[in-house]
Amino acid sequence: MIYQGKSLSAQLLEDGIVEFKFDAQGSVNKFDQATFVEYRDVVAAINNCDAAKGVLVTSAKSTFIVGADITEFLETFKLPEEELVPWVKQASDVFDSFEDINLPTIAAINGFALGGGCEMTLACDYRVADTSAVIGLPEVKLGLIPGFGGTVRLPRLIGFDNAATWMSTGKAHKPAAALAQGAIDAVVDPENLRSAAINMLKLAMDGKLDWRAKRQPKLEALSLSETEMLMSATTCKGMIAAKAGKHYPAPMIMINTLIAAAGLDRNAAMAIENANFAKVGKTDAATAQIGLFMADQVVKGKAKKASKLATKAVKKAAVLGAGIMGGGIAYQSAYKGTPIIMKDINDQALDLGLTTAAGILTKQVDRGRMNAKKMAGVLNNITPSLSYDSVKDVDIVVEAVVENPKVKGIVLAEVEGQISEDAILTSNTSTISIDLLAQSVKRPENFCGMHFFNPVNKMPLVEIIRGKDTSEETVASVVAYAAKMGKSPIVVNDCPGFYVNRVLFPYFAGFSQLVLEGADFTAIDKVMEKQFGWPMGPAYLLDVVGVDTADHCTSVMSSGFPTRMQKIDNDPVSTLYASERLGQKNGKGFYDHIKDKRGRPAKVPAPAAYELMAPHCADKKDFSSEEIIARMMIPMVNEVVRCLEEGVVDSAAEADMGLIYGVGFPPFRGGAIRYLETLGLDSYIAMADKYAHLGEIYQVTDGMREMAKSGKSYFTTDVKTA
Repeated sequence: MIYQGKSLSAQLLEDGIVEFKFDAQGSVNKFDQATFVEYRDVVAAINNCDAAKGVLVTSAKSTFIVGADITEFLETFKLPEEELVPWVKQASDVFDSFEDINLPTIAAINGFALGGGCEMTLACDYRVADTSAVIGLPEVKLGLIPGFGGTVRLPRLIGFDNAATWMSTGKAHKPAAALAQGAIDAVVDPENLRSAAINMLKLAMDGKLDWRAKRQPKLEALSLSETEMLMSATTCKGMIAAKAGKHYPAPMIMINTLIAAAGLDRNAAMAIENANFAKVGKTDAATAQIGLFMADQVVKGKAKKASKLATKAVKKAAVLGAGIMGGGIAYQSAYKGTPIIMKDINDQALDLGLTTAAGILTKQVDRGRMNAKKMAGVLNNITPSLSYDSVKDVDIVVEAVVENPKVKGIVLAEVEGQISEDAILTSNTSTISIDLLAQSVKRPENFCGMHFFNPVNKMPLVEIIRGKDTSEETVASVVAYAAKMGKSPIVVNDCPGFYVNRVLFPYFAGFSQLVLEGADFTAIDKVMEKQFGWPMGPAYLLDVVGVDTADHCTSVMSSGFPTRMQKIDNDPVSTLYASERLGQKNGKGFYDHIKDKRGRPAKVPAPAAYELMAPHCADKKDFSSEEIIARMMIPMVNEVVRCLEEGVVDSAAEADMGLIYGVGFPPFRGGAIRYLETLGLDSYIAMADKYAHLGEIYQVTDGMREMAKSGKSYFTTDVKTA
């Protein structure tokens, strides 16, 4: 052993081969600051080993290296840009020093080699992967660019255009695709990985492979003519501008890095990468996207913990109500391997549920994502039934009948009498109190809410709503089942609207008030889509949710929070509902929903909607983009903070992920709390105070003012006040 650290080691094997092994103390290998210190020591040890003739880079884990330690980034990126450049240079210099070792080097890649892990392989002369490998540079998904030499080495290995595509999409590649483009040199079965890598390394050590010639292109400028460079740069910039847009700066910074470095040698090109990595690390988008990654890890970690704590394994499920929602739930459970009974009271409903599931599957087959055999297997996992006898042996029931407390109560009581005493009963409700519904069951400890979002197969979030009598074992089992279904479950406590709808409806209230004051709903949609970044503006979203559903939810929220969310007089939503303009479901709402010339769904502002609202609205008035954003977002952010303070949701991370996964909050803003902290609490409070006269939904909490005074962060502080 020529070096032994906590994460890295270097051992001299026979024939002069040094095995440089990554074996971190945790479950995966990643580059943190401690690892970089050891990395420098390993390079020094190899350079000082006279017997060394070649270097084999391996991982002792089931996966190679997952990348950099993201948890260190947010604090580091608070440094001034001029301090960030030497910070990243110090790290990238280590990769350069490894590449400069005067011996042939090879990476034996198993499992994930992403980000810094991929860049580690690029610093080697040769790369052999086994069939389990997944290789890529996904930094743009964190709002960043590669920072350890990826922008320099990859274009010189696979060409400018291919490298630009890899890095601008952040896509991970399977070995065959990576081999075809030249990113790796061979693919072998896992059991042959080590021997294949050693054999190739020996060929280089014996002079049968010219490793110096293999390395040289990575040290030089790209071999592209001025015309080729211009054409590639123009094409790549156009594609990136069209796909990434103005809200995601990392892809364009990445392509500009490639262009600026193309004519330079490695050292000069690395200086460009260092500078631009520091630049992009200071963007709000990077802060938000890194924060989202970490928040997602919180949600996944809790789901994993719940799976271990769950005392009830869900091997068979049932859904009551075979409409579009019930069919979607049945599809999702069956698709992820849990057989499910779909029970309803009539054949027509069962047909609709099965048609919904089959339609989702057919689209996957049409797109080549599934074969007919797999489709048949999923459908065979769904058993339609008109009888309660079919659910006697299920482990969990998801009630998904009409959103009416009396109907739900009757159904819940009926099915509880048919299932085993330890079976779990859940209600897919978006608004009805779980504690109210629990009054209909005899075993409230086995009952909770399980709120799916429509369409079930596309929306990642499931709200698990804990009632006052729900046992922790029940919560854990339902969280585990939701995760098994491929969903991101977030546990919330019972209250009107639960979490997502509770914070969404103040946003809608801000919209309604703006319209009543003379704002054009299309102008609001345009600002909230194009400038703030929502996938749909509020009017369009109301049409998609259903104007009838929104009006019903508004009544629920008004009853629950009568001073803060009282019904607005002449609310445009209620006006449209009264005229049976229900939105997309009947083709008419704020917009008329039609088909364009190619038969694709389209929407046009509805003259009838303007006519219906006109008697209740002020004369048309233009509002600035800044005022529209403020008046839309302040009510939502304030309500999210209240949910944290009241303990409706456990953490800022889960609060943000709930909005990202549940209603499509713009990822580049990171969620409501990340948006709040990016603005700065003091600045936000000053902005909100300008509109405090508009009502309680615009008035910040005393707790937020205290947070601002103390300089604390919602991400590191428990703010529960109730």
